[in-house]
Amino acid sequence: MKPTLVLVGRPNVGKSTLFNRLTKTRDAIVADMPGLTRDRHYGHGKVGTKPYLVVDTGGFEPLAKEGIFHEMARQTEQAIAEADAVIFVVDGRVGMTAQDKEIANKLRKIQRPVFVAVNKAEGMKHTVVAADFYELGLGEPHPISATHGDGVRDIVEQALAEFPEPDEGEDKDETPRVAIVGRPNVGKSTLINALMGEERVIAFDMPGTTRDAIFVDFERNGRKYTLIDTAGLRRRGKVFEAVEKFSVIKTLQSIEDANVVVLVLDADQDISDQDAHIAGFAVDSGRALVVAVNKWDTLDSYRRERIKVDLEQKLKFLNFATFHYISALKGMGLEKLFASVDRAYAAAMAKLPTPKLTRVLLDAVARQAPPRHGIFRPKLRYAHQGGSNPPLIVVHGNALDALPESYRRYLEHTFREVFKLQGTPLRIQFNVAHNPYAVKAVRKTGNPRDTFYKNKDKKS
Repeated sequence: MKPTLVLVGRPNVGKSTLFNRLTKTRDAIVADMPGLTRDRHYGHGKVGTKPYLVVDTGGFEPLAKEGIFHEMARQTEQAIAEADAVIFVVDGRVGMTAQDKEIANKLRKIQRPVFVAVNKAEGMKHTVVAADFYELGLGEPHPISATHGDGVRDIVEQALAEFPEPDEGEDKDETPRVAIVGRPNVGKSTLINALMGEERVIAFDMPGTTRDAIFVDFERNGRKYTLIDTAGLRRRGKVFEAVEKFSVIKTLQSIEDANVVVLVLDADQDISDQDAHIAGFAVDSGRALVVAVNKWDTLDSYRRERIKVDLEQKLKFLNFATFHYISALKGMGLEKLFASVDRAYAAAMAKLPTPKLTRVLLDAVARQAPPRHGIFRPKLRYAHQGGSNPPLIVVHGNALDALPESYRRYLEHTFREVFKLQGTPLRIQFNVAHNPYAVKAVRKTGNPRDTFYKNKDKKS
């Protein structure tokens, strides 16, 4: 599984800026205002060949006894419990503070490697800006600039140095890994027990019974699988027990580690935003997905229709996934559920030959040409496969950056229909060909057809 790096530090030292730098996103809000980040924020990063999960935390004030800063401190302590390594961010321009010392006292007691990042060190002599922070007793401080990226790669490489390289052979393993995910108490463990035909994992009518990811090898219809039973995900603001908070990152890691995700929903409850968030994380991770609506046997016909309408509205972005209405307790619908798991796995791992991909692409263009962009029309030339789980189709051509999102969806629907890619997200990447006439310039008349070479322009 991916190692987890947790960013901690007092308010307004640049943790969110560093988070955005590590994840190459703008997911964390950044402003010159202390206390802006309150809940924990998860993201993905990669340095070299090593991927990782990174967690941004709110400002850590260990001495706060009540109010929002107390809750933020509890959130941070729970994040530290999830960490494989901690990056302690301090402010190099302000220097060491009493609050930094309090945080360091906490961090010295944990059984995790800690790396001190002295932020905002741009334009300053590194030996001088780091000198104060040796007193923290957490090893050598690392001057960085989260804004400009100076020193960030070095500290991350050191934080990940003890973790092994990703196992290349793992992706070639033909045993499908199936993660069973969902909110607490929706019947995930009951579903696994029904599939196994034995009480392999604890199933109890109390949310949070499962506290860690459990890997279960089993065989069904002559084929081997690895099932991953995960702890229930609930909204972070509603959970403060450290051991349950620990389960959140394990669930996200389990999704990352799976080939196929079975999202279990409770038909007795309304479809919540949290269900959509779990599904969204699986889709963002590129995992094949099957949806199991559990406890279907307990509903009357009116309630069943209401649930289907709710699913259509709140999970419409899962139009590629197959929905099954099951009862894990009574074993209803499990055969068809696992048939869809097999189809989703096959689609996620499908090998798409370049000649056929190109023919499908050109046929799609012949049926519906891309719209013009100004006087030009984007030209799609050929396609090839760029990866699996999820399938990635790389399309080459000219002016493809001008293609509208609607045309991308049209191509995705076409590829999915022809290659029967049911149950898996599909990525399409457009590669724009190099224009050999890019050195030409447009005359000042504004007529784009009136072009000439720059060297001729110089002679005139």
